[in-house]
Parts: sequence; C-alpha cells; structure tokens
Amino acid sequence: MKTFKLKLLNIMEEKNGEIIPNHIPLLDGLIIDREDEKNQWTVEAYTEKSLQSYFEELQDTKSEVLIQVKISKESNAMATFITSIIGINEIGANINVLFIGNIVDKRKENIESLLTALIDEGFQGKELLEKFKELT
Repeated sequence: MKTFKLKLLNIMEEKNGEIIPNHIPLLDGLIIDREDEKNQWTVEAYTEKSLQSYFEELQDTKSEVLIQVKISKESNAMATFITSIIGINEIGANINVLFIGNIVDKRKENIESLLTALIDEGFQGKELLEKFKELT
C-alpha cells in the first residue's frame, strides 16, 4: 500500500444537466492506493461536522459518488475517482468520511481516442508511431 496526502476534494454533482464540482473544505486527509486485485483506493477526508448531513444524504441516495482529488501537492493535476462512501465517523468536533473506489484513467482514455483518430485518418505502422509521437 502507498499513502499520500489529500490536498483537495471535490464532489462532482449533476445540476441542470451539467457536472459541477462541490468543493469540500478539508481539515486533513489521506488517500491510499490499496494495491489490491481490484485496483481500489481509499480516500479519507477529515472535515467539518456541519457537512455530516450532506455526506449522510449522499451515502443514502447514491451508490456511486464521483470525486476529484489533488494528491500530495496543490500543483498536481486532479485525479477522478468513482467511489462509494463506506463510513462517516464523528471525531471530536469534526467528522471523517471514508470513500472506496477506482481511479478513472483519463490519460489512457485520451491516448486511446488519439490513436483511434489517427487510425481513422489512415495512419498505420511506422507512420502511425511517428505521428503519435509528434502529437504527444
């Protein structure tokens, strides 16, 4: 297992047909790559108790919660996860919320889209490799 500092958490919500981020103020947090056979990650968000009912409603109404996080440094790119809430715990005057889920590998998705487009344009073999290197 590998453990990282959770620097930012957004809960992605659908409003009027759009997906928008709901920024969750963090007091602290961790994200753990469990390195298990399901490629699951655990996200622990330590936040204000005033958000407890929000998270309880999410847990009760949604089987999957789409989240975006920043790991280790504010300057890192956002990572997207499809998760479920597995626990909400009171810790003194605050709460921690535990998520478990899988990372959405957008980079892989983007590479596959680019390769598909290049193949559709007729590139193949060494030409395909050269054009791909040129565009990435």
